[in-house]
Amino acid sequence: MPLTRLKGGRIVDPANGVDAVADLCFADGRIVAPPAGAAAREIDCTGMVLMAGGIDLHTHIGGGKVNIARTLLPEDHAPLHLESDIPLRSACGHAATPTLAAGYRYAQMGYTACFEPAMLPTNARQAHLEMGDTPIVDHGAYAMLGSDDFLLRLLAAEAPQAKIDDYVAWTLSATQAMGIKVVNPGGISAFKFNRRAFDLDDAHPHYGVTPRRILQALARAVANLGVPHPLHVHASNLGAAGNLATTLATMAAVEGLPLHLTHIQFHSYGTEGEFKFSSGAAQIAEAVNRLRNVSIDIGQIMFGQTVTCSGDSMAQQRNVGHATPKKTLLMDIECDAGCGVVPFRYRDQSYVNALQWAIGLELFLLVEDPWRIVLTTDHPNGAPFTSYPHLIRLLCDKAFRDEQFARLHPAARSMSLLPSLKREYSLAEIAVVTRAAPARLLGLADRGQLGAGAAADIAAYREQADREAMFAAPAWVFKDGVEVVREGRIQAAPQGATHVVRPEYDRAIERELAGFFGSHMTQAFAGFAIGDEELCEACNHGGRLHVHAWCRRA
Repeated sequence: MPLTRLKGGRIVDPANGVDAVADLCFADGRIVAPPAGAAAREIDCTGMVLMAGGIDLHTHIGGGKVNIARTLLPEDHAPLHLESDIPLRSACGHAATPTLAAGYRYAQMGYTACFEPAMLPTNARQAHLEMGDTPIVDHGAYAMLGSDDFLLRLLAAEAPQAKIDDYVAWTLSATQAMGIKVVNPGGISAFKFNRRAFDLDDAHPHYGVTPRRILQALARAVANLGVPHPLHVHASNLGAAGNLATTLATMAAVEGLPLHLTHIQFHSYGTEGEFKFSSGAAQIAEAVNRLRNVSIDIGQIMFGQTVTCSGDSMAQQRNVGHATPKKTLLMDIECDAGCGVVPFRYRDQSYVNALQWAIGLELFLLVEDPWRIVLTTDHPNGAPFTSYPHLIRLLCDKAFRDEQFARLHPAARSMSLLPSLKREYSLAEIAVVTRAAPARLLGLADRGQLGAGAAADIAAYREQADREAMFAAPAWVFKDGVEVVREGRIQAAPQGATHVVRPEYDRAIERELAGFFGSHMTQAFAGFAIGDEELCEACNHGGRLHVHAWCRRA
């Protein structure tokens, strides 16, 4: 590709410490130092803010539970009318966004990479097929472990950590994953033995192991293997009043190992007040500020209709009575996990929903280090990802935030410290929590930044006081140097890359796994692993495979 120069824009690139008006140049899909003389193409970016392409570290865009949500909600399938200068395949959906709509809409907001946070190993092919069918954006997924029988058997038998490391590494390789996720550690399995609550030190009713032991084993394995992204943890007791105690104990349980706590808003609840439901944001934020090994994403809720879909069947079973509309699905999946899908409408006049909204914003504003926060709504659980521009305005504009707060259920307002928080996010901080921080947490050295040699994933936004309007419609978006959006209109729909990690492991673990598959699983072990050719050609329509090769044993 010939040299392109973006002239005179304000480059906001916190990964490189840059916030200045300057030219930004790229060629052959990579950012280059601005050369002297004219470029083959020059674009006047005066009055625009140039940022790296957005990276969503936690968004449910592929896999079984997302498909179930799509099937369960035909009323969510209204066609999208997307502005485009090229023929687009038909797309639809709002909350349970189908693959095509997800890629197009992310690109139209300036996002260029998205990561599915809960890929069940037995469903990995389907998840990769769906991510491969999601246009424009790079993608990857975290393989779910922690309620699978093979791991629980290893822990019950007190297997050495090296053997657990080998199993985790094999899982990453066989499923072509980018990291490891644990959901309600051991709780999905315990639910099948009729447990309806499962805290950090409760013993599994069959295997006898505790969530604490599961967390320690998996966090140690991820660290030993050199996987860049810390163990991605959906903690116990999601959504339960008083769960902040469990969340604090979970932070301590890993004993200083890297830990990423996901959708932490749903894990930050106390039991104070008339309704026995209160904000634990101050306590959680204090712990995050103190513990440098802990990173978080928020899982902000936004008001309106969505659908909750989670592997945490225990939590979803508790939510069945709140389904809107009144339909739901809970299911078991092989010997690995479960699934629950519950449609939901968040209401600003609901005490609980209003306080959840405030808790998420309190966390954003109280955690001091933006490099350990990622902006998410746990799409679609807290809200569809298309609400990100509105959320950005809430973070950047205290007056607007106060206006929205004034509309809430009065009892919720009385229980929140949000009005006392004066902080407003700068554009540099927005660039951190939507770009630079997720890139760093995932080990994406050439994404989330605009330095020479980085991928030419670039979003150009017209600077406006109304940050919602600004971030909703970038003037230009480039993916690997290809112009994909201009003035809100799709210009091209290239195939994004699949990001994976490849830690080493002792192949002896495969003999034991083959025996386990033969006696317990409905899939044959010989056909379980996804090869590179299959991933690139069949699953990703010829897209590139980006192997992060720095994984190694400690």
